Amino acid sequence: MKKSLLTLLFFITLYSQSQEKKFNTESVEIDSMIKGTLFTPKEITKKTKLVILIAGSGPTNRSGNQFGGVTNNLKFLSEDLITKNIAVFSFDKRVIAQIRKGITNDNSMTFDDMITDTENVVNYFKKNKKFKKIIIAGHSEGALIGMIVAKKTKADGFISLAGAGRPIYEVLEEQLLKQAPYFSKEIKQNIQNYKEGKTFEYKSKDATMMSIFKPSIQPYFISWSKWIPTVEIKKLQIPILIVNGTKDLQVPESDAHLLKDAFPKAKIEIIKNMNHLFKETPTEAENIKSYNDGTIPVMPILSEKMAEFINSI
Repeated sequence: MKKSLLTLLFFITLYSQSQEKKFNTESVEIDSMIKGTLFTPKEITKKTKLVILIAGSGPTNRSGNQFGGVTNNLKFLSEDLITKNIAVFSFDKRVIAQIRKGITNDNSMTFDDMITDTENVVNYFKKNKKFKKIIIAGHSEGALIGMIVAKKTKADGFISLAGAGRPIYEVLEEQLLKQAPYFSKEIKQNIQNYKEGKTFEYKSKDATMMSIFKPSIQPYFISWSKWIPTVEIKKLQIPILIVNGTKDLQVPESDAHLLKDAFPKAKIEIIKNMNHLFKETPTEAENIKSYNDGTIPVMPILSEKMAEFINSI
């Protein structure tokens, strides 16, 4: 009996050792507000390239999670890319640090702050000169931030992951009219205010409407609204990959084609059954569930297509 137990423990130990991570992770502090995780191969060579991941909208951390919603999509994507010997840095948005510091005033932050933060991240890694090339990959809102920063920092490549091809006021209006058509009149008026750069008094018992139009958040959306993705992508002169999924409930694949039309040399990948979180969700029920299920992996084909693009640069 003892011999059998020892044999079992031996094989468990062997299995555990075989499952050890074949890469390194390191916590990196860019400044007091920006911290993230750097995924690197066991050995960094002169050929190692780095992808900087930019999270989507909301209080999103380096893993792709928000308060009350766990998806781990950025964590899984980072782990998939590092298995292909591509280093990755994924960081918490500054709002995460603000919340931890007890700063809860929404109007203390603008879209331009996100641009500055990401620019600081890219410049940090450019200065340490550990990586052969730096590619910026932005998810959703992060895609627009990424293309702006790619131009400012002279990045070596850019990847749009479910990035909108239209200004945010058009995307918001489309989404809100689908979710709350009974508020159509005030939605259109409020969106027009954003488009024109105007703040306004607003109160509603509807949580969704307040999350988009409450006075404290208005400066952020107004600052975001002045940027037009199809204009910004035209300013780039680097290799570009545009990715969208056929099951994306937030940014339809038509937006990917708008970006492609604006930058014809870009490579485009439309992944079947992939949703906004890079997960395979053939049905609407699976799609909705994935927004709060951190056990569902991202689709392997995503990292494969990204690696193919990155290795071609």
